[in-house]
Amino acid sequence: MDEETQTLIPTMLESQERNAGVASTSTDKPLYLGLKRWQWWVLVALNIGFLLFGQTVATLLGRVYYDQGGNSKWMATLVQTIAFPVLFIPLFFIPSSPKSYDPTFKKPSIFVIASIYFGLGLVIAFNNMLYSVGLLYLPVSTYSLLCATQLAFNAVFSYFLNRQKFTMFILNSVLNLTLSASMLAVGSESSESTKVSKGQYILGFISTLGASALYALLLSLMQLSFDKVFRRMTFSVVLDMQIYTSIVATCACIVGLFASGEWNGLSAEMNGFKKGNFLYVMVLVWTAVFWQLCSVGVVGLIFVVSSLFSNAISTLALALIPIVAVITFHDKMDGIKVIAMLTALWGFVNHLYQNYLDDIKLQAKITASTEAPHTSATS
Repeated sequence: MDEETQTLIPTMLESQERNAGVASTSTDKPLYLGLKRWQWWVLVALNIGFLLFGQTVATLLGRVYYDQGGNSKWMATLVQTIAFPVLFIPLFFIPSSPKSYDPTFKKPSIFVIASIYFGLGLVIAFNNMLYSVGLLYLPVSTYSLLCATQLAFNAVFSYFLNRQKFTMFILNSVLNLTLSASMLAVGSESSESTKVSKGQYILGFISTLGASALYALLLSLMQLSFDKVFRRMTFSVVLDMQIYTSIVATCACIVGLFASGEWNGLSAEMNGFKKGNFLYVMVLVWTAVFWQLCSVGVVGLIFVVSSLFSNAISTLALALIPIVAVITFHDKMDGIKVIAMLTALWGFVNHLYQNYLDDIKLQAKITASTEAPHTSATS
């Protein structure tokens, strides 16, 4: 059997299951990147590394920003997308192929593509702003507890929008990762703010809960876009998604920064930064860079696995960040943090093991499909 036929078999199998209305698991997707099994796993591991490393460092740098005197909601929102130009570097080296892994697929129009990028970009900007408002008005414990609900929201959206199949391992993973984040929130030492009114607290609560639900919906919509619209055979589609949605989100944040009048206070904020002007700029620059690295990991995992798996890894990072903070900021290490980390790792292992089982199942289908013609010919 030639290599092209071997690549098309998973696609044919997936198309049959799609037409039959069969729910999908993470690796029931076709091997549309044309990679060998070990190469696919390396790509998954690389994106996991991007997400965990990027989210951890960006979050810790965000803490430095607030601790040293930063207080601009729009600036905190802007740095999450403004570093998109750095992605043009890897995009230059990754070949962009218009070829689809589905031979019956019709290429979408420019209007459809632009509408998706524009819509998702606005959702990203709004979602980031909701998170910033929640962090401003809520104590860290309450904020983290509400953020932990995003994985549960994602499970619901994945089931209805992405035909995600829930096995015992997947359910165990979702429950353990959500429990891990919740334990960290309950065990947080942050004190309740006395400067926040009841109305502001309610606003922060609604904003954070809405942001968690919207983020989960955003990931599922991205997966739906990859599956239904951007059915291409190259990883460049991930960078395209991140770049163009970031452009829209960045423009929206810049408009918000100037319309709100917060830009007038940036000079005073810089001069009042405890570590000095230079480190103020460096904190913002590197926060932006690492958020882009994290975002590539998020979108990359949606592309090669699923939105639910991507969100699971993001939730895993919530348990790892306090451990890193112990090393970098000399935070107190307690039993809750250790238990939360172990619970999160167990949830991660369950999800990863389900991917392994799905991979074995897919390979068995491919083997059966390749042997069937030979069996018929010898009969």
